[in-house]
Amino acid sequence: MEEDGQGLFPVFLKLAGRPVLLVGAGRVACAKLPELLRTGALVTVVAPEVRTEITLFEGLVIAQRPFTPRDLDGAWFAVAAATPDVNREVARAAAERRIFVNAVDDAASATAYTGGVFRRGGATIAVSTEGRAPALAGLLREGLERVVPEDLEAWVAAARDLRIRQRAGRVPMGERRPLLLRALNDLYESARASRSEVTP
Repeated sequence: MEEDGQGLFPVFLKLAGRPVLLVGAGRVACAKLPELLRTGALVTVVAPEVRTEITLFEGLVIAQRPFTPRDLDGAWFAVAAATPDVNREVARAAAERRIFVNAVDDAASATAYTGGVFRRGGATIAVSTEGRAPALAGLLREGLERVVPEDLEAWVAAARDLRIRQRAGRVPMGERRPLLLRALNDLYESARASRSEVTP
């Protein structure tokens, strides 16, 4: 976990086409795989025992053997989802290679934390408790899912189009957010009016 007084830098990673190592092939690793594969990462799984479900995933390499530090050579990111001892070994080897590692359920060994995540309409929303309370992050994510508008895709499209026009028109940065808020308010009112028209 981070040292006192030091926060985390939230970031989203582009992993498409880049090697990622997943150490472990049990239930937790199986839960991590869909999200890793969704990014387009080139995932290699290393574990002495592999769950059958993992062998059913397409687009990954499976090495059925114990982890060795050289497994990290060339990796951009690593996920340690094995025993605490193996997770610590992965973390040490990753630190030597300057590779960030997410050690599942082992905050002390991690240099990267994943949060509660949901996607809607072209937006990705993630909540982190800095590795201290992942179950709480999940609950917060569920709460946000209930308040984020279902038609968020329209909001994203409107914001994207407005950004293009503002850049073309050289609108100063300080004026852009109020203009975006006004455009989104107009979009909200228009959608509300449309719903009222179809309500019996």
